[in-house]
Order: sequence, then C-alpha cells, then structure tokens
Amino acid sequence: MAGAARTVVAGTAEKPPGRISRIAAHMRREWQIYVMLLPTVIWLLLFLYKPMYGLQIAFKDYSLFRGIEGSPWIGLEHFETLFQNDQFIRALKNTIIISFFTLVFGFPVPIILALMFNEIVNQRFKKTAQTIVYLPHFISTVIIAGIVITAFSPSSGIVNTILGFFGLEPIYFLTRPEWFRPIFIGAGIWQEAGFQSIVYLAAIAGISPTLYESAVVDGASRWQMMWKITLPSIIPTILIMLIIRIGNLLEVGFEMIILLYQPATYQTADVVNTFIYRQGILNGQYDLAAAAGLFNAVVAFVLVMSANAISRRYSRTSLW
Repeated sequence: MAGAARTVVAGTAEKPPGRISRIAAHMRREWQIYVMLLPTVIWLLLFLYKPMYGLQIAFKDYSLFRGIEGSPWIGLEHFETLFQNDQFIRALKNTIIISFFTLVFGFPVPIILALMFNEIVNQRFKKTAQTIVYLPHFISTVIIAGIVITAFSPSSGIVNTILGFFGLEPIYFLTRPEWFRPIFIGAGIWQEAGFQSIVYLAAIAGISPTLYESAVVDGASRWQMMWKITLPSIIPTILIMLIIRIGNLLEVGFEMIILLYQPATYQTADVVNTFIYRQGILNGQYDLAAAAGLFNAVVAFVLVMSANAISRRYSRTSLW
C-alpha cells in the first residue's frame, strides 16, 4: 500500500507542465528574440489594432464635436445609404473589373519572368535583365504616374509620336474612359511584375538539382524540364501567392488612380478606395467612408478565407 501511495505521489509530481508554463519557460529562455519582436508588436497594436476602435462610427451618426462616444447609434443606415448611392455602386463595379483583369493578366507575368530568368545561362546578362525589371518597383508612385502621363501625352508622348508615324491623329488617352483601365493595369504590371518574380525565383532555387540531372540522363529538353519539373515544383508557392492576391482583390492601387484619374474618367476609374477618399477626406462624411471601408475589409476577409479553404481542400496547400 505504501509503495502504491509513493507511486501515485511520484506520478503526480511528475505531471508535465501546462501549456502556459511551457510558453513562459520558452519566453524566459529565448527572451532576446521576444525583445527584438517587441517593436513590431507595439507597432501592430498602435497602428493596426487600436484604430479598429474607430470602426464603430460606421454604425453611428458621427459628429466631430460630439466624438465617437457621444455620437448616437443608427445601426446599418450608412450601409443602406451606400447601396443606394450610384457613385458607390459604380466604384464597386470598377474595383471588381480592374481587380479581375489585374489578376488575370498581371498574376502570370511574374511566374513567366521567373521561368525565363531561370533559363538564362549567361550570368551577366541575367543580372542585368533582372536589375532592369526590378527597378520600377523602387521608383516612387508619383514618378511612375508622371512617366505614364508623359508617355501618353497627346503633344509629346512617345505613344502618340508612334501613332503619328502611321498617320493617325493624337489621342489624349488619359481623358478617354475606355483607355484608363488598360493603361492603369499595364502600368501596374510594369512596376511590380519584376519584383514579384523574386518569390518564384526563390522557390525555383529550392528545387533539388538531382531532378534536373535525372531528366538530362533521360534525354529531356530544357522545355520539357521546365514543364515537367520547374513549374510543378513551384505550384505550392503559386497557390499561396494567389490566395494573398485574392485577399487583396478590392485593394486597387489607390495612389496611382488618384494621380491618373480625373472627372472625365470617373466612369471607369473611380474605385472603392477613391470613393472613400472623396467622401471621408474631401466631403467630411467620416461615418459613410468608414462604412465603405468596413464593407471593403469584410469582403476581402471572406475572399481570402474562401480561397484558402478551396486551396486546402483541392491541393492541400494553404496559408493556415
């Protein structure tokens, strides 16, 4: 009996520590890492989580003089106003159209660039080409917009100069609604595609060289190795990037549109973010702008959750 009692006591004493105890022990052991992490955590709390407190004005009749706490609750009235607002419906439609075509035409370009760079044998030429295509990413959006405006200028732009060689009349592209989307999407691809290809180049670099060596022994060509080895090996990375892009589907390049669009092109250029800017900053309707921003965020959350679930179900690749 005494031996059994000692066994029970010993078993109780040797009970493994709980999860909180393990986390605390890990934090004490690796405290330097957590100290380095602290500035990022503080930044997240101050600039991403604390502002969420202000989202409640989307459900209030907000007044600057009464403040957030003093403003009365009005429920979903602002959301009803949004969906009865022709400008918001137009902005939502334009956002979806621009985002869809940006995804269709812009998403494959970095993948193609990465595959092309991987096939370049001459290292000097490869580094030069990569530098050229990476460079636009590091140029300010204001400068990129200035380049676009200059390139499509009706008087001295290179595009209209080329059209003049063929005897065509100059076109002021940036005042024509039908031309705004192609110009905006093309400028975005030119600016970001090269830099985004770095992710896929890193994934390609992680492919085992033995796969290519085996393919060479079997007599495979470079084209066959690209289709049978390189591309299938980076499919998980492609899916992860696609999920992230889908989550940002409604986050159209706000700065570029603000710099390029004008009332003549609102028909095809006005998006949700520019609508929020006009309503909140220019018109002072902070509550209505907050409602539009919250709607944007909820749709983005639903999109990324859905894309992640579909990817996890059919490809076993997901963000979480």
